[in-house]
Amino acid sequence: MDVKIEESWKTALQDEFAKPYFQELAAFVRAEYAHHKIYPPAKLIFNAFNSCPVAEVKVVIIGQDPYHGPGQAHGLCFSVGEQVAMPPSLVNIFKELQDDLGRPFPPHGNLQRWAHQGVLLLNATLTVRAAHAGSHQGKGWEEFTDAAIRVLNGQRENLVFLLWGAYAQRKGEIIDRQRHFVIESPHPSPFAAHRGFFGSKPFSRANDYLVAVGKQPVDW
Repeated sequence: MDVKIEESWKTALQDEFAKPYFQELAAFVRAEYAHHKIYPPAKLIFNAFNSCPVAEVKVVIIGQDPYHGPGQAHGLCFSVGEQVAMPPSLVNIFKELQDDLGRPFPPHGNLQRWAHQGVLLLNATLTVRAAHAGSHQGKGWEEFTDAAIRVLNGQRENLVFLLWGAYAQRKGEIIDRQRHFVIESPHPSPFAAHRGFFGSKPFSRANDYLVAVGKQPVDW
């Protein structure tokens, strides 16, 4: 199966594309796009990977599902297009960034700039039906994104993993803590942010670690 994804990821994940679960997933996703409104646009399904080749990844942020509202999802977790209102979790991420590093609140919620600096903004599920949160869960995406995490865990060293909330933390259980730096906190959603996301200083801690291992910090 010829999957249109960035070349280093294509090589690293080539065994996955041949597995029955991925063939079934691809057939399901094609049918969904043919008969329903699906987010993100098909050309942006692998945006996180295409923006951040394997060798360039420095930080991994794990999300759960793409946004399911019009114009929101564009293939990067927590991120929205520049003309779209920021969802509450993203607002809280920027509040923490402002408190942590003193950065001014940004004018929009597009995190593509982070991705181009080596921040892999990876949702566990890469597609969703419009207005139906979680509608593409359990179809195979989770197995595929687990494989991507295993690639990074095994092929790279000294990465930072930001695991916000119980779901991301469960998905991150396969990460070797001796090899990588894992920062865990509650989710930035309005329901959980006040239980420890605020004040967790993930951005400065990530940068301090990157500098300590001789890597360029992220300009958050």
